[in-house]
Amino acid sequence: MEYSKEEDNIITSWFVWHFYEMPKFLFLVWKNYLWFGSNFFSIPLLILTLFSPWRRYKWRYPKGFDIGEYLSTFISNIFSRFMGAICRIALIVFGIITQIFIFTAGVIVILFWFIMPFILVALSLFLISF
Repeated sequence: MEYSKEEDNIITSWFVWHFYEMPKFLFLVWKNYLWFGSNFFSIPLLILTLFSPWRRYKWRYPKGFDIGEYLSTFISNIFSRFMGAICRIALIVFGIITQIFIFTAGVIVILFWFIMPFILVALSLFLISF
């Protein structure tokens, strides 16, 4: 027996839409949000470049042997790397928090989508008996 959509009544069409087609769409949207958050914050790249100088600010060491200039350049380069690490750690933490929020929101939306018809039926029964 072949399946034909023309033979379906409105109730079976709604069940197919609500419990099969729409969850596939919701999972696709959720996956796209997770992908966007991952690419927007690029956490793996931030981890790989954690101790790189901030905005590529680095000073060149002097050609001659001047201990004062050498130490000044060394401290400036260390400070630039330290600032880069602080900024990248803040972005990593914010990106992880954002990904957790997106993941949690997706779970809540999908669970609510599956529970919504049962809530509506229970609410209708409660209002009828009230």
